[in-house]
Amino acid sequence: MTDLLTAPSVPETEAAAPVSGTRQVWRRLRARRAALAAAAVLGLLVVLALGAPLLAALEGQDPTTYHDGLVDSARGGVPVGSFGGISAEHWLGVEPGTGRDLFVRLLYGARVSLAVAVGATVVQVLIGVAVGLAAALGNRLADSVLSHLTDVMVAMPLLVFAIAVTAVAPEGFPRPLLLVVVIGLIAWGAMARLVRAQALGLLKLDYVSAARLSGASAWRIARRELLPGLAAPVITYAAVMLPQNMLNEASMSFLGVGIEPPTPSWGQMLSSATTWFRADPLYVALPALMLFVTTFAFTVLGDTVRAALDPREASRLRVGRERRKRRASQGGSS
Repeated sequence: MTDLLTAPSVPETEAAAPVSGTRQVWRRLRARRAALAAAAVLGLLVVLALGAPLLAALEGQDPTTYHDGLVDSARGGVPVGSFGGISAEHWLGVEPGTGRDLFVRLLYGARVSLAVAVGATVVQVLIGVAVGLAAALGNRLADSVLSHLTDVMVAMPLLVFAIAVTAVAPEGFPRPLLLVVVIGLIAWGAMARLVRAQALGLLKLDYVSAARLSGASAWRIARRELLPGLAAPVITYAAVMLPQNMLNEASMSFLGVGIEPPTPSWGQMLSSATTWFRADPLYVALPALMLFVTTFAFTVLGDTVRAALDPREASRLRVGRERRKRRASQGGSS
């Protein structure tokens, strides 16, 4: 006891610097190889999508120009040349029936698919957060009305709604923008449910109750007290919604109510390739592989972000590291 009382205190300069929550999250993400691999894949995809015009100019191709000289019309539009028309000018061959370059169309398809998925996710987050906060902060009537509206939107079939909207859409309305509006307006219910449930839990905390008793407005409470606590679950769920929205766009384009030719998207390319699947499965495999890799990378990244933002996951990782250290020390001592 005497030694403890008389022991010199640790100088402030030697004390361990506190680590902020943001830095801890980044540490957990960097410690996960799956997150780094998924981020690298998505980063490469974004770079290729943004650089599609430059790569198309380098290859000397265009994603929408029809090239009848590159397909054999007498044989039903089969590409001229070996392996689907692969050559120095066409790195992955050409699309049957149209002669359009497959490599360039895959890159431009990434632009369209990513733009629709990101845009729809942003719309879903904005509407879902607004409705969820309004339901949590409103009176019983507002909460009941908004909750029932959310239930209706969750039960609404997306494809049926999309077919109805595209049928009455004005002629010439940009299809990518139309898909962003359709998917965003119909699929925000799950986000609203999440935000409402999380916000109701935050409202029970002491500092939020003190703000409400002090007479703070609902907008101030939502902006200053609730939104910081909702950031983690909203970001996590948005990362999960991104691949789902990409699949929604691909499904709608595959069924003919999404992106229309000659504008390339992975779903539209899959729909066009079904005619040629028996002749050469590569026409289906290429856009399907791109879609699978992208959605899988988004899913892995979303799961790792969720784990990094979860304090319980951090404690489990710390306990696991301590166990491995004890086992290693025991093995070394033996």
